[in-house]
Order: sequence, then C-alpha cells, then structure tokens
Amino acid sequence: MEYFVNCNTSTLAPYTTPLDITRVAHLYRRLGFSASVTAINQGVGQSAAGLVDNLINQAIGMAPLSPPVWANWNDTNYPADDDARNQLVNTQRDEWRMAYGNALLNNNLRDRLSFFWSNHFVTELDVYNCNSFLYYYTDCLQRNAIGNFKTFVSEIGLTSAMLYYLDGVYNNGDNPNENYARELYELFTLGEGNGYTEQDIIETARALSGYVERGPEGCMQVTFDPTKHDAGSKTILGRSGNWGYDDVINILFQQRPNEIAEFICRKLYEFFVHPDSMDATGNGQAIISGMAATFIASNFEIAPVLSQLFKSQHFFDDEAIGVIIKSPFDFYLNLFKESGFAYTDTDLAGVINYSSMLSQTLFDPVDVAGWQRDRTWINTNFIIGRWLTIEALIDSFYQNDNEQFRDFAMSIVGNAGLTSNNPDVIARPMIDFILPKGLLTEADYERGFAAFRSDVDETYYEGGTTPTWTLAIWPQAPFQVYLLLQFLAREPEFQLK
Repeated sequence: MEYFVNCNTSTLAPYTTPLDITRVAHLYRRLGFSASVTAINQGVGQSAAGLVDNLINQAIGMAPLSPPVWANWNDTNYPADDDARNQLVNTQRDEWRMAYGNALLNNNLRDRLSFFWSNHFVTELDVYNCNSFLYYYTDCLQRNAIGNFKTFVSEIGLTSAMLYYLDGVYNNGDNPNENYARELYELFTLGEGNGYTEQDIIETARALSGYVERGPEGCMQVTFDPTKHDAGSKTILGRSGNWGYDDVINILFQQRPNEIAEFICRKLYEFFVHPDSMDATGNGQAIISGMAATFIASNFEIAPVLSQLFKSQHFFDDEAIGVIIKSPFDFYLNLFKESGFAYTDTDLAGVINYSSMLSQTLFDPVDVAGWQRDRTWINTNFIIGRWLTIEALIDSFYQNDNEQFRDFAMSIVGNAGLTSNNPDVIARPMIDFILPKGLLTEADYERGFAAFRSDVDETYYEGGTTPTWTLAIWPQAPFQVYLLLQFLAREPEFQLK
C-alpha cells in the first residue's frame, strides 16, 4: 500500500526545546483525541518530558469504566419474547457505546490506547452477540491498555468475547480448533510467518484446548473443562512438554521476545508517529529497534516504550506533524475537544453513527485484521460523507449557542494577544490552530480569509473611515467563525493530524 513518504531522520534522543503551540497540539492529537484550547495553551513552554510524564501517569492511574447493571446478565435475564429481547439488547449496546464514547473524549492516553488495542486484539460484537461479553472485553482493554503486554495477551485470550470470536469455545482436545492459535501468532504477537510454523499452530491449539464450558445458556462466561483439554505432550517453538494455556504464553515470550517486541513496536510507531515505518529516506526502522530494546528490557511493560517515543526528537520532528489521516472518530472528536462546544448525548450518538457510516463501527472492526487506517479512510464516498456530517455537526453547535463560536475564537486569538481590527489578522491564528500545520500556500490562506470576511460587506473595509470591526464585539463575528470552520472542514489539511 502506498503511504506518505516518511522523511523523519530525527532520533530517540530527548526533545528538550520548550514546546510551542504546534507541538503541544500535536502531542494531544496523537496521545488522545486532542484537548481544549486552554489545555493546549497551558502546555506551551513546558518540557516534553514533564507533559508526557503527566499524561502517562494519568493513564496508568485511571480506573476502568464502572460495570453496567447488565455486566453479568445471561439469557435468563432477558425477556423471552424475541422482539423485546432484541430491543433491550440493542438499548444496552447503545448505552455502552455512549459510555465508551465519553471515555474516548475525556480519558486522553488511556482510552486512545484502549481504542488502539481494540483494533489489535480484534473481536466483533455481532459475532459473539452477548453484551456481558462486551463489557468484560472492554474492561480488559482498559485495564491493560498501558500495562504489561504479556499479561494483556494472557488475559485477552480468555475473555469470552475472544473465545467465541476466534472459536476457542470449540477447541476440544479430541478435535482441536486452530483459529485462535493462528491469530495469536500472526496478528497478536509475532506477525504473519514470523518465527512460527504450521506445526507450531497445531501444537499450540492442542495446548489451548479445554476452554469450552459454556453452561446451559448461550450467554454465560466461558470456563475451563479439564476433561476437554489435550493432556498429551506438545512441542511449541522448540519446547516440548505437557503444555497448557499459561505455558503457551510463557514459551512464546521466552522464545520469541525479539520478534514480539519488533512487531508490537512497529504497530505502535505506525499508529502514533507515521503510517510508513519502512521508508528508506526516514529513520523509522532505527526508532522501532530502539523501542523494541526498551520493551524487552522493561519485561514488556508498555509505558516505558511510549514514554521513550513521546519524549523523543523523532516524535516532535516537523516531519511527524500532520502526516496521519484522521480516523472517523478522530475527525469528529477532535472538533469536540478543541472547540469546547457544548454537546449533548444526541451529538455524541450522531458521531458514533457517522463513524459507522464511514466504516468505523465501534466494537465491530471490519475483520480479524482490524481497520487498516490511513488512506483506507479516504475515498470519493467517504470524503463527501465527512464533509456533510461535519458540516451538520458544526451547524448543530451553532444553532444551539452561536456565541460559543466567538468564545472559541477568542480563546485562540486572545492567547496570541491579538485585538486587531483586521479580520485577516484574526483569522490566521485560528487557521493555524485548527489545522496541524496551517494551510499550504498564501493563496489558500486568502481563501480562508475571504470565507471569514464573507458575512461582512466588503465596502466596510474600503474608504477613509477607520474600521471598527473586532472579534470581541462585532455582532456577526460568531457567524464569521462558523463560516471559517465550514470552509476549513473541507480542506485537505483538516483531514490530517
């Protein structure tokens, strides 16, 4: 697949220059779904080390979402009538999507990571079809998002969501099912064909057998049945013995630490820094090797690897800014966070629905390999969908409270100390804040200025009188900000982070 060219030649050496507003915004857009103007302004002048440490410590200390009332429900808790049951099931799913959507908005790095891992340890809700399984799956993602990766691998494989999704519940010792064993190596830890054989998959499936007890109901947590486990000797990655589930995880991390570290660090790099880690003109491979060394040295703790990456010169290099295409959730939630516009549950539900329309359905990636991201988010239909839906959201915010558009603009230009009577001077810092690197050319800026001025008669700026326009008091100023946002939402740079 063709990507942006990665020309970033900076290293993992610490970035020690005090952060400017562009780099603070870059940090928040990558480590979360961005932040308010106030939070970004507060980061200006801080060190990368201090700000990153704060965000990582917040993520480590954050509790997972509280369990909903239906967390342990099985089929006996639902109405016998199929229509009533389906309606209640769907209502609960919508409620949990909303709860998780609010977590994405408010929890910065922790749920940026839980969202990342949901696209790594993929399950699909419509396959396992049980809401209690959904809760324990998302709980596992949140608890382990910035914890120990070996523990994460061990725990996620025993969630009922995963056992159903990759057929672990049908993995009997006398008739092994290889689906989970294959994806454990190919997608979750090593990468396709990297350090394992077909025989390793067969033997691993035997070792993983026995987690098949599903109870009399179709929506009960899966447990281990020792009578359904293959108790014979297996040879896995060169090690022979009467292996079980825990042995598989231990052997995998003992025998293939370098392959695991390289594979996972590459995925983290391509998600947080640049979609192309292999371009010969850049330094991506050297960065990944450095991250992998840290991963192994820290016994597969995730936080030290992220700390090293996010504090580095490589992460804050100009070539790392504005080079990732926003996912649908990024596209909408960035606007929510940065504008500070008041939103309702209806607005957030709209975002979840719009994202699904653009091929990013919460809890339902497209297949076991997950969303492929980046350029797959953009095609003729999706770009039109982005334009129309973001314009609808902006319009909804304006109809609810147009003065918040003035407040948003004032929070940007006020920090820059601007009180100019020239709307072009005022529009420029707004453009530069909203877009990762501003617009490409001065001609593009002129188009933006024209959009911002378009609700004010051009003759106002002509003649011998001194203009009295100011952002703070001009009656039409909120609508001018609205028009500027609508203009920017269709610019290529708005699609990037």
